[in-house]
Amino acid sequence: MTDTYDPDANSKGCYDLAIATMREKLESFPVVKIGDCTLYQGDCRELLPLLPRVDAVVTDPPYGIKQANGFGGFGGFGGMGSPIARRQYDGQWDDDRPAPSTFFAVLKAAPVHIVWGGNYFADMLPVGRKWLFWDKCQTMPTYSDGEMAWTSIDGVATKRIVYSNNGLMAREKGRVHPTQKPVEVIKWSIGHLPEPHNKTILDPFMGSGTTGVACVKLGRKFIGIELEPKYFDIACRRIEEAYKQPDLFIEAEKEKPPEQEVLL
Repeated sequence: MTDTYDPDANSKGCYDLAIATMREKLESFPVVKIGDCTLYQGDCRELLPLLPRVDAVVTDPPYGIKQANGFGGFGGFGGMGSPIARRQYDGQWDDDRPAPSTFFAVLKAAPVHIVWGGNYFADMLPVGRKWLFWDKCQTMPTYSDGEMAWTSIDGVATKRIVYSNNGLMAREKGRVHPTQKPVEVIKWSIGHLPEPHNKTILDPFMGSGTTGVACVKLGRKFIGIELEPKYFDIACRRIEEAYKQPDLFIEAEKEKPPEQEVLL
């Protein structure tokens, strides 16, 4: 006598197996938890399908303009008028843009999105009507006057922030990543997210962790993904430091100690 086939039980068994497999794969990635921030070191193309949906994505993907090592030339003049060489960085992460399939996964991750450098990805993103613009107060004639962010936020009005990030006039010093955005610019970006899609924010191209720092200062939960181990470590340090210097206007919960979880 053969067992009676139960389609409901079979369906549930398949579902449970799929969930267990996905959970096992997610736990294979190095992860660090700092307060309300969860940081994964790995490829977002592998991690995004394993993560739960969040409220919003705020990110700054590689533009594919081969500036992973920074810009050449000089960044001003020092004593006696001697030129100061621009800082150089390591890596080849900016050689190519993310593929259309990667943007598809990014868009599926949340109902609302802000993608800096959106003009570089206009052929892979839906038509956006509400753009953000960062005016850098740029003085170099060969550099861009600012940067644009594509959004999926309702509305048609383009919004601008004026914030100097130019050489000696930069308002935030100590940049550790060649395309690092100022924290204030990312905080301003997050401020455009509509309720209730502004509680848990994902950055699948975390870099040095600026979006995470902005979330800490605004009292938001954050999930970050970074492929490069060097920048992942920098992001962890910056976010941990942000918790030590909380925003006076944010009533943050009692700080949770950093927890390293590497499950291989």
